[in-house]
Order: sequence, then C-alpha cells, then structure tokens
Amino acid sequence: MARIAGVNIPTNKRVIIALTYIHGIGRKTAVDIANQLGIDQSRRVQDLSDAEVLQIREAIDASYTVEGDLRRETAMNIKRLMDLACYRGLRHRKGLPVRGQRTHTNARTRKGKAKPIAGKKK
Repeated sequence: MARIAGVNIPTNKRVIIALTYIHGIGRKTAVDIANQLGIDQSRRVQDLSDAEVLQIREAIDASYTVEGDLRRETAMNIKRLMDLACYRGLRHRKGLPVRGQRTHTNARTRKGKAKPIAGKKK
C-alpha cells in the first residue's frame, strides 16, 4: 500500500481514483497531477514504481495544501469569522446555514433534529 500525504492509498484502484482518497484532492486535481508527471491515468497504483510514487508525493507537497494542513486552515478561517462577529461568523456560531438558505422549513442538517414543542397537538 502506497502512503502519500499521510494517507494509505488503495493499491488495486486506478491512480486518479486512488489520489482522491487524500483530503483536498479531487478528480480534476488528480488528473492534473497525473498529466504533469506523465503518468497514464488508467494505470493502477500497484503498477507504479517507487520513483513514480515519490514523484507524486513531491508534486503534492510542492503545489497543494492537503489533509491536516487543509483541515486546520479551514477551521482557522471559520474561527476567524466567528471572532470577527460578522454575519457569517454569527451564523457559524449559532449553527445555522451560512450562505443565505431558507431556515423556516428546511436546514435540518445544519440545525439538528427538530425539538418537539409540548402541547402542540390539535
């Protein structure tokens, strides 16, 4: 099993699909990395040489923010918004949708399970 950016990459999958197991790398980025290094997209991870795996690892380290650093950066951005007490920060603080979605009838994922109101029977 190849280990790239602290993630065990599945060896039986194609390179493009396997790279998406790394947080912060999607299909497009995986294709870009493979094209940049001249690796055939249809090849499996188990068919890659150690040198090619090392090339992939170096390309990701040099050009992309992935895994723990990306998670930390995202969390710090949200924390910064909350500390500023701007509208988006307040929405994060209250656990409500941040990007203008309606909350009267929807937003159950963000708000959590509905709280029952006592004496609300007809």
